[in-house]
Amino acid sequence: MGRDLQTGSPAFKVNSLTGLDQADPGKGTVHWDAPRSIWNMGFLIGSLILGPLYFTWPAFLVFLILSGATLCVGHSVGFHRRLIHRSFECPKWLERTMVYFGTLVGMGGPIWTIGLHDMRDWAQREEDCHWFLRHGKPIVQEGFYYLNFKLKLTNPPGFDPGKEIAEDPFYRFLQKTWMLHQLPIAAILYLIGGLPFVVWGVVVRVSACIMMHWCISYFAHSRGPQDWHLDDAALQAHNVPILAIPTMGESWHCNHHAFPRSAAHGLYPGQIDLGFQFIRLLEKLGLAWDIKLPENLPPRPGISPVTDRALSIAAPGQAELCKTLGPNPAE
Repeated sequence: MGRDLQTGSPAFKVNSLTGLDQADPGKGTVHWDAPRSIWNMGFLIGSLILGPLYFTWPAFLVFLILSGATLCVGHSVGFHRRLIHRSFECPKWLERTMVYFGTLVGMGGPIWTIGLHDMRDWAQREEDCHWFLRHGKPIVQEGFYYLNFKLKLTNPPGFDPGKEIAEDPFYRFLQKTWMLHQLPIAAILYLIGGLPFVVWGVVVRVSACIMMHWCISYFAHSRGPQDWHLDDAALQAHNVPILAIPTMGESWHCNHHAFPRSAAHGLYPGQIDLGFQFIRLLEKLGLAWDIKLPENLPPRPGISPVTDRALSIAAPGQAELCKTLGPNPAE
């Protein structure tokens, strides 16, 4: 790579991977991921069959509330912006609470999520990225592989999320038991509203959250507007405005790829980012501080603006850095 996106400022490197100089993102085999395949397809089929049979408006309201809470507090803020990217600081008890909410989303435990995120982030920037991670397949085929299979690289990178995460007994517990945490939620919902609450508050919710995550993974790497180009990256990210609200701002994916340490993903006027608004609420309550934004992060090498407004949110030195490194190679 002409401009190594994996090095430079710690604000932009892939933090949990090691041995990248020896790792190969292009060689590997695809295998059926039995536990996750059964989990994912079980919830998907269950929601399609049971959802219409047990639909009530109160149950649908429970679905909306729990989906919003777990996706926003848990997945978007707890897992992604805090645990993976450290885009703000907060008390440890709050971090653990948000990570627990992230586990309740039903996609995986915290340590697995960090490893999967960072491996994909690294591999998708490399020119010889494996076809399994390129999002170049037809949409139905893409979804089938996403829900049922996993990639085993021949020469994978090492994984070290750090002692604060890897040796945290609570996170290790969540990683081992992540599937079981739907059971107490189901029991509470059954006592409150019977089977309709369980079906919509657990089965449909988990299925919808899994599918929403896949939609972002697919569409945000396939098509949509861009303000930034990642130089030398094999796979470019795009913003998906229509999914901004249901994904809590995660669909502003081009912005996120350009400034991965930023606590805000919606960077420009009109870009709704509910996850960042939750972080701002925590800040007002004295529970979040040192919030990272493009304007207070160091200028980032390896990115080029592609719109007139792009540099309006960046640090003062970003424009000079882009001029120094040269024009966008895609232009």
